[in-house]
Amino acid sequence: RAALKFGARILRDKDYVGVSMGTTLQSVARADFFIENKVSCTFVPVLGGVGESRPDLHSNYIAQEFAERFGGKWVQLFAPALFSKRTLLEEFSKEQTIQKVTNLFRKLDALFMGIGSANPKFSTVLHTGYVDDKTLKTFARRGAVGDITLRYFAIDGDTKPFADFNSRVAGINLSLLKKIPCRVGVAGGEHKIQAVTGAINGDYLTVLITDVDCAQGLLNLRR
Repeated sequence: RAALKFGARILRDKDYVGVSMGTTLQSVARADFFIENKVSCTFVPVLGGVGESRPDLHSNYIAQEFAERFGGKWVQLFAPALFSKRTLLEEFSKEQTIQKVTNLFRKLDALFMGIGSANPKFSTVLHTGYVDDKTLKTFARRGAVGDITLRYFAIDGDTKPFADFNSRVAGINLSLLKKIPCRVGVAGGEHKIQAVTGAINGDYLTVLITDVDCAQGLLNLRR
């Protein structure tokens, strides 16, 4: 509810607003909050996801739900979340229908994103088939604590140990993401403390919307 309320306060007509995927953003889009003044934004999915399970958690569907709540428009990105080879992604990205969406990434005024956990017990991307258990365990050994738009990072925000995987993700990259003026991360619970810490250290967020458990854990880490 807090994230939806925040969006209603900051978004303006003609804004381009990116959205990622997952259970947290789905909960935001479906929160019990009445948006009194509709906003004519365009909501843009920033991650592929065609073919994976739970289509209701895909970025395309989240973009549609946000648009319906705010009274705006949405576009759709018809692409797998992950390609087997970087060269395949590069060729796919040249398609005009794909570029019509990805070109909007540079126009984004705001981005709402979940912050994923690298812990298999709490990983939505594992449970929905975006990554497999072997990959996640390998990443954990390399120091992964979380992901944003399926791009993994360590506790210090470093992405280099996961460069091969991250480069095969269809969607906004973290360098471009960091150029978006308002980057809203939404995450809660003690199990998200490390992931949120990594996202903060990597400068991927300008705004964090969280709960008491996660906030207290972040404060404890910095004492």
